[in-house]
Amino acid sequence: MDLNAYLKERRAQVDKALDTYLPGEDVLPISLHKAMRYSTFAAGKRIRPILMMAACEAVGGTVDKVMPAACAMEMIHTYSLIHDDLPAMDDDDFRRGRPTCHKVYGDALAILAGDALLTEAFILLSRLGEDGGVSLEAARRVSADIARCAGSMGMVGGQVVDMDSEGKEIDLATLEYIHTRKTGALILASVQSGAVLGGASSEQVDNLGRYAKAAGLAFQVADDILDIVGDQELLGKDVGSDQERGKATYPALLGLDAARDRAKELRDVALESLSGFDERAEPLRSIAHYIVDRSF
Repeated sequence: MDLNAYLKERRAQVDKALDTYLPGEDVLPISLHKAMRYSTFAAGKRIRPILMMAACEAVGGTVDKVMPAACAMEMIHTYSLIHDDLPAMDDDDFRRGRPTCHKVYGDALAILAGDALLTEAFILLSRLGEDGGVSLEAARRVSADIARCAGSMGMVGGQVVDMDSEGKEIDLATLEYIHTRKTGALILASVQSGAVLGGASSEQVDNLGRYAKAAGLAFQVADDILDIVGDQELLGKDVGSDQERGKATYPALLGLDAARDRAKELRDVALESLSGFDERAEPLRSIAHYIVDRSF
C-alpha cells in the first residue's frame, strides 16, 4: 500500500475533526485557546489517532466510529508534549519544527493549555455512545482504558521514572518500564480502543494489544536512536538532548547497533501479531515498518 498517501489522508481527516472539536481562537479566553491550537496544529504526525482508526478498520469498523476518541487521544498526546517541553522537565526549545508552546506563550499559559487539552479530551470521551453508533459498554471501556494509560500507571508514571533516572545507571527492565509507559501506553490505548469501537472479538483485541505493545516500544527505541543520528531540521525538534541530560535510552544502555536490532525484533513481533488479520490490517503492518525504518 501507499503508506504516505494513507497517512496524509488520515491526518487531514483528524485535523478537520480537531478543528471542529477545539474552541476557536476568537473564543474567550483567547490567549488560552490560541496556545491550545498552536500546539495541536503544529504539524504532528497524528500516529496515535491514525493507529486507532487503522485498528478499527482492521476489525471491520468504520472511521466515523472512532473519530471523537481519536481526536481525544491526540489532545492527550499534545498536552503531554507541552508539559514535557517545559523548563521543569525537558526544557526543549523546539517541537514539530517550531518554538515550543512555553517559548511562545510563557510557562504558565503552556501549563494551562496542557491542562485544558487533557480536560477537553475527556469531554469528548464522555460523549461516546450518545449517537447510538457505539455501545455504552464499549464507550465506558474505551474511556477507562485511555484514562488508565494516560495516568500514574501509564504515561505520567513513565515520565516520572524517566526523570528520576536521569544521570543514573539503570537496568534494561527499568528502561522498558519507562518506555512502555511514557510512550507505549497511549499507543496501546489507541490500538485497543480502535478495536473495541470497531466491534472486535476478545481474541482480536488481545492480538492487537500485542501488536501495540511491540510497536509502541519500537517507536520509543527508534526515537532514542534518532536523538543520536537524526537530523534536527527533518525531525522538527532538538537532537542530542537525551545525552546532554543523561537520560536513560536504548543506545546508551545497549549501544547503537544493538538498539537497532531490538527495534527490528519488536517490529517482527508486531507483524506476527497481525498474522490472523486480512488485508484490512495492511495499514497497521506498514506503520510497524515505518516506525522502525525511520531510524535507519
